[in-house]
Amino acid sequence: MRLGGSPGACPLSAPTSWKRGTASGPNVDRMSAIRLLVLGAVRQHGRAHGYQVRNDLEYWGAHEWSNAKPGSIYHALKQMAKQGLLHAHEIAPSTVGGPPRTEYEVTDKGTEEFLALLRESLTSYDQKMDVQSAGIGFVVELSRAEAVALLAERIRRIEEWRGAVTEHYVPEDGPEKLGHIGEIMNLWVHTADSDAEWTRGLIARIERGAYTFAGEGEPFVGVLAEGEENPYATGTPHPGDLS
Repeated sequence: MRLGGSPGACPLSAPTSWKRGTASGPNVDRMSAIRLLVLGAVRQHGRAHGYQVRNDLEYWGAHEWSNAKPGSIYHALKQMAKQGLLHAHEIAPSTVGGPPRTEYEVTDKGTEEFLALLRESLTSYDQKMDVQSAGIGFVVELSRAEAVALLAERIRRIEEWRGAVTEHYVPEDGPEKLGHIGEIMNLWVHTADSDAEWTRGLIARIERGAYTFAGEGEPFVGVLAEGEENPYATGTPHPGDLS
């Protein structure tokens, strides 16, 4: 069995139409977990300086499962301010010394970008786990009905991807026919199945009334107050902490 469709092709050189994600909707190469995370953290505070954003992301453990390292966070803040997604406010000097801090606030354009990235992260299967995780972290920023609809669309796209894959590779036959390389395809299919199963469970919990979504009342507070100790902070200093 060859997956490339031509003699001598690599077993995993699958037709472009069903490579992971291309059958499931828009290309998300531009998608970045750090942009979604930073915009979301600032948005939850209303206004926040860079170290607050870093502290929140470390509190969420995002430095462990994404590229939310201090340098990336501070760069994203400055870059998105230049792009008009954040408004930078110069305020009083930092309590830890150094120059005045800059507080950031999400603009209308930034809100549009945040919501677009959030919706994309929940529906698209062509992504790294950090993008999906960031999207789940902000899912309650949407209405309950929209969250369910987006997650249902995710399942549809996964099933579309899986259907295209299994035209060439049938898991029930086992991976051995492709040699040990077949285990890669086996992993892809099992990962897709697991993702779909978990998403169905999340939809069921949301439909049963779990969590507080936009417009339903006081949301879960997932950010640290100014000066609140972060038990998960890395403690590694960075020059951007003072800005």
